[in-house]
This record gives sequence, structure tokens and C-alpha cells, in this order.
Amino acid sequence: MSIKIYGISQCNTVKKARQWLDENHIVAEFIDFKKQPPTQNDIEFWLTQIPKEVLINRRGTTWRKLSSEEQQAALVSDQTAIDLMLAQPSIIKRPVLIHNNKITIGFDPQRYTEIFGL
Repeated sequence: MSIKIYGISQCNTVKKARQWLDENHIVAEFIDFKKQPPTQNDIEFWLTQIPKEVLINRRGTTWRKLSSEEQQAALVSDQTAIDLMLAQPSIIKRPVLIHNNKITIGFDPQRYTEIFGL
């Protein structure tokens, strides 16, 4: 059973999720966006389960730095959203957890407890 968690090592939410996994003795491969950005295939797979409106972190600084035209284009077109996430992976809401081919975005201890049947 392969568990992967994608994010940025300095992100507080990613740190909390990784700590929760460690405390619950769940081994997960960590993929740091800064060292190994997601591929187009990764993002396309995530978008099969998570709407782009959820996958794009619209609260972060990366989003706020975009022009309103860039923001609107990313929310209208899947390909524009994918291109944006490829160019600026820090715009992806973190962490992205993959367990049993199911994708969970963000960290909520209760949700993780349900996912792992604890």
C-alpha cells in the first residue's frame, strides 16, 4: 500500500500532516514540490477527483500575486489551471495525500483518522 503526500516542507499544514502520519506510524512518501514539482500527469490525475477550484489555493500569496485576468482564466479553463500549477506549484493547496488511489487535499486530523481507519 503506497501512500504519498505532496507539498512544501516549510508549509505549516504539510508539517502538521506529516507529524500526524508519523505519530500514527503511517509510512508515507513525501514529495516536496520545491525539489520535485508535480507533473502534468500528476495534476491531471488529481483533477479527476478534486475540482480545480479546490485544488488551487486561492488564499495564498501565489494566488494573490496573479492578475484578476490570470485568476479568472485559471478558474475557467482546466488547461490554463494545469499550466498555472505546473509553472507555480506553490499555488496547489497542500498537502495532497494519495492513499488507495483516493486523493485528499489539505489536512484535517478527523478526516485522516477516517481515511486510515483509526
